[in-house]
Amino acid sequence: MMKRQLHRMRQLAHTGSLGRTPETAEFLGEDLLQVEQRLEPAKRASHNVHKRLQACLQGQSGADMDKRVKKLPLMALSTAMAESFKELDPDSSMGKALEMSCVIQNQLACIVAEFEMALEKDVLQPLSRLSEEELPAILKRKKSLQKLVSDWNTLKSRLSQAAKNSGGGQVLGGVPGSYSHITTANKVETLKEEEEELKRKVEQCKDEYLADLYHFATKEDTYANYFIHILEIQADYHRKSLSSLDTALAELRENHSQADPSPSMMAAPFSRVYGVSLGIHLQEQGRDIALPIEACVVMLLSEGMKEEGLFRLAAGASVLKRLKQTMASDPCSLGEFCSDPHAVAGALKSYLRELPEPLMTFDLYDDWMRAASLKEPGTRLEALREVCSHLPYENLSNLRYLMKFLARLAEEQEVNKMTPSNIAIVLGPNLLWPPEKEGDQAQLDAASVSSIQVVGVVEALIQNADTLFPGDINFNISGLFSALAPQDKVSNRPASEELPTVAVPTTATTLAPSLAPAPAPAPTPASVATKERTESEVPPRPASPKVNRSAPEAAAPAEDMTRRVKRPAPARPIMPPPQPRPRILASETD
Repeated sequence: MMKRQLHRMRQLAHTGSLGRTPETAEFLGEDLLQVEQRLEPAKRASHNVHKRLQACLQGQSGADMDKRVKKLPLMALSTAMAESFKELDPDSSMGKALEMSCVIQNQLACIVAEFEMALEKDVLQPLSRLSEEELPAILKRKKSLQKLVSDWNTLKSRLSQAAKNSGGGQVLGGVPGSYSHITTANKVETLKEEEEELKRKVEQCKDEYLADLYHFATKEDTYANYFIHILEIQADYHRKSLSSLDTALAELRENHSQADPSPSMMAAPFSRVYGVSLGIHLQEQGRDIALPIEACVVMLLSEGMKEEGLFRLAAGASVLKRLKQTMASDPCSLGEFCSDPHAVAGALKSYLRELPEPLMTFDLYDDWMRAASLKEPGTRLEALREVCSHLPYENLSNLRYLMKFLARLAEEQEVNKMTPSNIAIVLGPNLLWPPEKEGDQAQLDAASVSSIQVVGVVEALIQNADTLFPGDINFNISGLFSALAPQDKVSNRPASEELPTVAVPTTATTLAPSLAPAPAPAPTPASVATKERTESEVPPRPASPKVNRSAPEAAAPAEDMTRRVKRPAPARPIMPPPQPRPRILASETD
């Protein structure tokens, strides 16, 4: 018994790592040996794929179409949509969209059920048979052959030993016909019969095993098709799903667009105000001052000059977005936003920040920085005046307009807490920033230092607005926002004092190089009489700290307001309509 077990262990030790064993190797050629080595990997592959693929199914395995569909998550979603649809108006946009979505989810659930049933029939079931029946049967026959060959070899060894014992007894003088001789002869005969029987079984099992190997080799292409079928069924599933979705979406969009315009269509003009260059915007709108700058300034003059933390405190995102959209689509409807100065200030900051090029331009960035680095106030002021003279006309006009307003805002710093320094801190980075350059940390540090210099430049422009940009300005220059702000809140000065300052020069060189105030012409008697008559008709206005009001102006009766509204003051000029390029008025040429 011990010898038999030892012999079995030796046989197992000679077994190859890929399944090649001495018992079967002697019956197989090289081709069948390679086929034999592929049996175990094929079994593991089919088993693992079947297991993971089965886990991907959403429906009940083995169920029919109706039962499977009911168990799918998409059908549960469709049912929830159907229940929600009952509570909505079927003619509303939301009701129609929900109804169509419910139908589509139902269709997709049916497509998923068909996909899973096809997967079970064409892939899962064949893989299960292959991994659980066909390949295990071949491997089982292989083990049976190995055992039979091992037993046969053992029996042949016993028969050989018995034959030797029988022959040795005769040599030692055993008497033929004696009991021991007969017993030995009978044992040899019995072993021969057993050996013949085992040999027959080995031949039979070998033939069956070889047939199994040939069968597996001929069907390997069929087994490979199981994995190809997975991709084909998946492709068909996705094609059907995409076709259903495309059809439904086309119908849904068509119905929805007829019922309600697309928000993207409503917001189409938005891109022509925010995010476009200043020159293109002014040319398309036929304006001298950018629409967001003028609209926001007029609204802030109306309601926001005494608002604490203006430009510093953030507005609500939804209100700001709606204001910017209204600015682009219907500027005449901005009156509702006057009551929220922080949203108006945020819209102005957003416009300046979204310009492709800053209002103070990339080309002059280094010049602004050099001017900011000067220590002596007079020299710095002259340097700023020189840089302003090199600004393009559109940029200079809008910068002058904005700085005059910010200087007016700083006059209320006791109430709104917005000093020129505070205003420069929050608005400076939106007026000037360096061109984008890829660089190392040193360049980033330099950019941080330059932002501090930008604040210094903007603060100096605000503090010296009357020197760098002489004269008053009518903030409602286009006349479009008269309904947003009364005239006494739009202009810095009375009407009679605005006459020589309404005109806008045609080029930057006429505005910037002559930034110092021009000497006033000597008054004639006629002009003095006209001015006195005009001042007697102008009602009281909030006085600027830099303007001395006369006694007749302060004592004007309230009823003169009604009379002046009905009959325009004779000395007040009529503003020309907005033109693509500014004109030179008579007061400027004189």
